[in-house]
Formats: sequence, structure tokens, C-alpha cells
Amino acid sequence: MSTTPELSVVIPSWNTKDYLAACLAHLAAAAKPETEVIVVENASQDGSYEYLCAEHPGITLIRNEKNEGFARGSNQGMRVARGKYVLLLNTDTEVFPDAIERLVRFLDEHPEHGAVAPRLVHRDGRTQRTVQEFPTLKTALFFSTPLERWFPESQELRRYFVRDWDQESSRDVDQPPAAVLLLRRSVLERVGLFDEELWLFYNDVDLSRRIRAAGFRTHYLAEAKVVHHVGGSTSKFRDFVAVWQRDRLRFYRKHYGRTGKWWLKGCITFTFADWVAQRLIERLRGRASEPVGPMFAKYLELMRQ
Repeated sequence: MSTTPELSVVIPSWNTKDYLAACLAHLAAAAKPETEVIVVENASQDGSYEYLCAEHPGITLIRNEKNEGFARGSNQGMRVARGKYVLLLNTDTEVFPDAIERLVRFLDEHPEHGAVAPRLVHRDGRTQRTVQEFPTLKTALFFSTPLERWFPESQELRRYFVRDWDQESSRDVDQPPAAVLLLRRSVLERVGLFDEELWLFYNDVDLSRRIRAAGFRTHYLAEAKVVHHVGGSTSKFRDFVAVWQRDRLRFYRKHYGRTGKWWLKGCITFTFADWVAQRLIERLRGRASEPVGPMFAKYLELMRQ
């Protein structure tokens, strides 16, 4: 009769075979032998599935016939995970030898916390500023609009990106990224898994909000470090920006209702109008300019949602 593992690791995979191999190698060196490893293979076309079957027969492998996205793929893995703790791990990460032990020990010693995240670093050791505070309606006006370009040091952007903290020390936080995130199973059972309507982005923000609303805290543990190859997985998506805007709109609609939906659409319209104006100015100056038509079609599609 098998015993329940202390830790389950859930890794969603899509067309990142080289990253995946390095991720699993570092995980094997850092995790205990009894750790349950679950890889959700989202119909990769780069040989990832075949590689996993040949080189890692001991893992639990879930294969999808199409790319189900980060939220649903992660949920598939979490639903079959048996561990007391669940570690979400992107393929474009490499855990330090002591990182997992530090994260697990933190949750063991701090029952008031529902989740803990490590410090993500570049290969050269530089800290990545990945932690943010929860987005508000004001955030939508200042982030990813012309106001971000005009007022890059605005009070709202400083708040949202937590610019008064270098992220090299430990503290409680709002929303760490789910690239590497250790979650308490009992908390997941209480608040639920990822919202699958948030296909690729903002699902971790939504989950962090629900963890906070349930009365649990989330911690950032700077002493636990993980190398993160920025964009190693998300850059594979062809319509990266369109998917991000769609998921952002769904997040605002969920948390701010009709007001949030129309407010964000207004902010997107402001941004699109500024983008079109810049293209027209380029043409008036005789410079090559990106065609407006394809972007206008994506803008209309987003406004219909």
C-alpha cells in the first residue's frame, strides 16, 4: 500500500522540451525520492511526450490531445496530486538544491500561510522583480496604456510593481507568479483551483486573491532561489498580447463586474487610439509603419467580449 507523499510537483508542459529536461534534472537533485512528480503534456509537437516516456517512466504523465492552457493543465495535475503540499513548477525553471526544502519547511512552520513563493533569479544570479500587488481599476489606467509611457514613475505604478522593495528580502506579498509556487493542499480544497476561464494569464492573481479572502497569507521567501528563463514558455504563444488582454478583461469582469469590464475596455481603446496615432505619424514622416488592419481586427474581437 503506497503512502501519501508530503509533496506533489505539477508541471504543465507545452513545446519546451529542452527547458523541461533541465527542469526535471534540477528537480531530481532537489526533491526527496518519494516526491510525486506530475507532468501535464499539452499536445507538444517538439518530442516532449516521447522524451518523457523514454527518460522519465517514474513520473505521472497526463497527455492532452490539444493545448488546454496553463490554468486547465495545472488543474488536471492538481486534481490527481496526493501530496500535503502542491508545488506548481514551470518548465522554464531550475530549482536550487535547497529551494524546495526551504519552501516546505516554511509552510510546516507557518500554518497561517496558504502559499509561499521563492525568489526567481536570472542565470547570472540577478533577482527578477516578479512580485506585484493586486491590480485595481487605477492600475488598468496606468499600466499598459500611454500613461505608463508618460508617467513611468506614477504613484500607482510604484505601488503595483512594489518599487520600494528590491525583492531580495523575505516578506508577505499579494501575488507572486505561479511559475514556482508552493500551495497547501488544505487551502486549495477550501478556495478551489485555478479559474479555467483565465486560460494563460491572471489565473495566479485570481487564486492569490481567493487565498487572501479565505484568511490565509502568502509569503515570499528570498532565501529559496530558482532560476527562471523569462518567457521561456509563454513566448511560444503566437498571440501572446491578444491572449493577455483577453484574460485581463475576464479578470476585471470577474472581480469588478460590469464597471470593471467597461472601464478596462475604455483603457484598451485609449491605448489602441494612441497606437494608431503613432502609426499615422510614422507614415506622415515617410517611415515604414506596421499595418493597422490586423490590429484593428483584434481590437474589435476584444471589444465584442
